[in-house]
Amino acid sequence: MKKILVVTGTRADYGQLRLLIKGINDSKNLQLILVATGSHLSKKFGNTYKTIEEDGFHINYKINILGSSDTSKYLTKALGNLIGKLANILNKENPELVLILGDRYEMLAAAISSLMARIPIAHIHGGEITEGAIDDAIRHSISKMSHLHFVAHKIYQRRVMQLGENKKNIHVVGGLGVDCISSTKLLSRQDLESALGWKFGEKNILVTFHPVTLENMTAKKQIMQLLSALAALKKTKIIFTMPNADPDSSIIESKIKQFINKYKNAELYPSLGQVRYLSTINQVDCVVGNSSSGLCEVPSFKKPTINIGNRQKGRIRAESVIDCEPNKQSILKAINKSYSNNFQKCLKNVKNPYGNGNASKKILKYLQKKINHLTLKKSFIDI
Repeated sequence: MKKILVVTGTRADYGQLRLLIKGINDSKNLQLILVATGSHLSKKFGNTYKTIEEDGFHINYKINILGSSDTSKYLTKALGNLIGKLANILNKENPELVLILGDRYEMLAAAISSLMARIPIAHIHGGEITEGAIDDAIRHSISKMSHLHFVAHKIYQRRVMQLGENKKNIHVVGGLGVDCISSTKLLSRQDLESALGWKFGEKNILVTFHPVTLENMTAKKQIMQLLSALAALKKTKIIFTMPNADPDSSIIESKIKQFINKYKNAELYPSLGQVRYLSTINQVDCVVGNSSSGLCEVPSFKKPTINIGNRQKGRIRAESVIDCEPNKQSILKAINKSYSNNFQKCLKNVKNPYGNGNASKKILKYLQKKINHLTLKKSFIDI
């Protein structure tokens, strides 16, 4: 049995990894070592490690690194703490491969620990660009430390090649988020309302807004502009999800809580979970915010995405995505456009550039094929 150690740090990356984790867990020749950290272990973010366990997976290691602070200094210390604890786990388990998805600091810690432990890394969703977030630099750094790459689009494959990686180790598999959609049985509106303790209205919007981590002191200004725009909407019910555990996320959280205390047509959920989240997208009129999900998953539902600001600048997007500036008037203009007859007609023909599913099966196939042939040394391929 070949050990594959998988690290998950948030509700978002677990939702995308779930099918692949199941595939590894069910495999006859692979052994799953599962590590949960980051916001999974935070009550504030819904203690989402419980969702992993409810799905029937055994979490081998739980690493609690988050406290009450969300400053850059504190999260940098959390990063260092996580590197040290992962080093101990890698030394004990000595897996054949470490599997990492995405671009958050928890994944950077996993990559650094694995590199120093001389353990090969497989990286999912490399080659993407998000110019407004520190995730961009983290993602490319992880790619350089990795030995296998599973990317969501041919353009992303070329970008990883541009980093000097060998094309034979870069596999285009599509987006894992699309995989989840195609394999999830969505709740009916009635069942979803019961699960949420919520009643949908005449119009409905789902909002996910995160700090723009390469901008200094903009979280308060931007969330206030967004909330001002939402307050101007008539006959609209609003569902908020929590921002990521990033610097200044508490500012966004506190302003949202002030908003829902004032406006009874809105509610904040620490974590919807995969089924409820996807079911909610299916029921709302549009998704508003600056989350990657708005670009990678929402187009599969043929629903509009209002993408605010430059956090996702550079990421490939479908025609269902409406970009706007982080100010009240631009946001309202974009929301109004999403309801227009012409835009609604265009949605029928929208195709998600991140594929049609089966990414998990493709990745699992490659892992089973290549895990016996991994080498740590690699050459930089000049273009």
